[in-house]
Amino acid sequence: MNTMGVYIVQFDRAGYGGSDPNLKRSLRSEASDIEELANHLELGSKFHIIGFSMGSYPTWSCIKYLSHRLAGVAFVVPIVNYQWPSLPESVLKDDERKKWYKRMTLVARYAPKLLHWWMIQKTSQSSSTDSSKPTYFTDKDLELLKNAPGFQFLTADKLKSRSVFNNLRSDFLVAFSKWNFDPLELSNPFPENDKRPVHIWHGCEDRFINLKLQRHVSERLPWIQYHEVHDGGHLLIYDTAVCEAILKSLLLGEDTPLYTPKFTS
Repeated sequence: MNTMGVYIVQFDRAGYGGSDPNLKRSLRSEASDIEELANHLELGSKFHIIGFSMGSYPTWSCIKYLSHRLAGVAFVVPIVNYQWPSLPESVLKDDERKKWYKRMTLVARYAPKLLHWWMIQKTSQSSSTDSSKPTYFTDKDLELLKNAPGFQFLTADKLKSRSVFNNLRSDFLVAFSKWNFDPLELSNPFPENDKRPVHIWHGCEDRFINLKLQRHVSERLPWIQYHEVHDGGHLLIYDTAVCEAILKSLLLGEDTPLYTPKFTS
């Protein structure tokens, strides 16, 4: 990063990193928070954004509402909201995650106390067994975490805090409820730039996000450069080589053939 002269500001969504929660958060409010922070720190008229996992929904919002401030965007293992209206049933029909997210969204909205109890029980059971390693992380993910001391798993003790749960709940509901726009219908925010400064990075072994869905998103939005990490899981951003490739592609326009997707439509 020193060689490229990179200055990185980590933005925590409302309620994370010691910030005040915003239980009335919305897609628009997240983009507004990012713009306000950029102005306060005097980051300039344009800046780059990297959205990781759940952080991708504020990133989509920035493309929708804040494109005039963006110099480039990288989505890293971004979530896909099953309620985006233009997602075809042919892509969704075999995806069991769709049912899970639908159930969780309904419970989070209408039975939050039940969800709070269930999450505490679930995390308590996991931490009390030898097989407590989350099954949604790959072996590669867990290996990367050994060198990422700042990463923290969600524990039952943390979840017992009502404020922690309420913040997670509001975050989840914004991410997976109906949006007021469809990302798959967005126009190219950089029509004058033929280098395609918007990127999606995804791991072929990711157990959180359906690879087939991610590929569909990239096909629907040809102004996005799509990259795949063959052995990457959900935490591929913690891989030094991959992280460096993400920064170089975003800031310098350098692409590594190793991460060129090898699938056909």
